[in-house]
Amino acid sequence: MTSDHDDGRGVSRRKILECMTWAGTGVLWTLAAGVPHSMGIIGEAAALPTASAHAAETEVKIDQFAFAPQRVTVKAGTTVTWINEDDIPHTVASSTKLFKSNALDTKDKFSFTFTTAGAYEYFCSLHPHMTGTIVVEGATGSRAAQ
Repeated sequence: MTSDHDDGRGVSRRKILECMTWAGTGVLWTLAAGVPHSMGIIGEAAALPTASAHAAETEVKIDQFAFAPQRVTVKAGTTVTWINEDDIPHTVASSTKLFKSNALDTKDKFSFTFTTAGAYEYFCSLHPHMTGTIVVEGATGSRAAQ
């Protein structure tokens, strides 16, 4: 019997859709030893998945003990929503205590609106090795460190 996430050959439909989401970004994703790796279109390895968003909302997935993308760039006023797609609870906590979610069970969401330019580091307080960064650009596109 196959599940919503498995096509019977061990291929996750969700992973295929996530891969398709990256189409058009110039990043090629491969899977080595169960860990996703990215390669730029000219072949150099990209250290971290990065997304740039200019809309008023963007999403960060929590899955397999990682935030994806791990670094996101948005404009001031953008709401970022984290969605737990893992099988265990996680949290989203600002390193500067600006925001902190409750424990998020599978499919739970947490949102925060970034109004000030800067770099905002965050982590899962239950699994501190899980980290991410939101870079907020001001109206002129400048970046200020926080």
